[in-house]
Amino acid sequence: MDYRRLGSTGTQVSELCFGTWRFGRETNGVLETDREQAHELLDAFDAHGGNFIDTANVYGSPHGTSEEYIGDWLAGREREDYVLASKVYFPFDGWGEPGPNDSGLGRKHIRAQIEGTLDRLGTEYLDVYYIHRWDDETPIEETLSTLTELVDEGKVNYLGASTMAAWQLTKALWKSDVEGLERFEVTQPLFHAAYRDDVADYLDVCADQDIAVCPYSPLAGGFLTGKYERADPDDPKQVKAPDGSRGSFDDRFSNFYLSERGWEVLDAIRAVADENDATPAQVALRWLMDQEAFTCVPIVGARTTDQLEENVGAADVDLSTDQFERIAEARYAEDGSRWGHRS
Repeated sequence: MDYRRLGSTGTQVSELCFGTWRFGRETNGVLETDREQAHELLDAFDAHGGNFIDTANVYGSPHGTSEEYIGDWLAGREREDYVLASKVYFPFDGWGEPGPNDSGLGRKHIRAQIEGTLDRLGTEYLDVYYIHRWDDETPIEETLSTLTELVDEGKVNYLGASTMAAWQLTKALWKSDVEGLERFEVTQPLFHAAYRDDVADYLDVCADQDIAVCPYSPLAGGFLTGKYERADPDDPKQVKAPDGSRGSFDDRFSNFYLSERGWEVLDAIRAVADENDATPAQVALRWLMDQEAFTCVPIVGARTTDQLEENVGAADVDLSTDQFERIAEARYAEDGSRWGHRS
């Protein structure tokens, strides 16, 4: 993989970021990725030149397991070779029943959580520290001033923001500017080829402010890999899913990713994949990587090394301007109206 500058920062990251939310996670009683599998995946990502690793304090069962897996893996490696990102906001279940200050973005909670995260990762600092959600109960000035202190203390290099509205991101950037506080340099929205217009205002802010965008679920929960087939031409929710795939056991997949727009975009991606001797997953990821308005580094969360190998193959795909635009235009019907997202 090649490397690109992370927004307006001086840090170089691989074209893809490796997401570790499955590490130590139990779904319906099944452990998705155990320690050995996690280390195999990290080895494979590292072998391809991947240096950008994303986690969160609440990833894993119990919380913190993902960070522990990564910390164990990093113990035998040079810390400076990697760019590590983690997050704070949600209650952390490692402390028993959550108390009144065990969630959100207040000073007390942030201060408590950063120490645990650093300890589990076995590092003295994070490259990126995301707020996992916007906190309506805490003034953004308190959050930003606390995070700025962490930067000043050398515990965090850059600040990131995950999942918020465009006006919230704009407000935070304005507060940083007028108060002389560290600003958000990286964002992590839901964004993929079938879900662009919905976050257009948010992405416009990122483009204007030279903020890096690291989309989560860049393959729409696996839908854009092309492994699903439409079962009913009149109902976009009806799908044929391989056994054990996300579509066969996750209600969120059906409620959030299956749509008329999704199928139209998937058809365009499949056509471009055939033209490029690539897979739909590789084309969908390349489409994100080729965004010109802002640095875009998709977060991939492979279950197996074979899936990771496929995803990393996106680095070798070249999309023509026509192919890029065909995928973007597939979101719209012939009359110019946008296909529904949840219709």
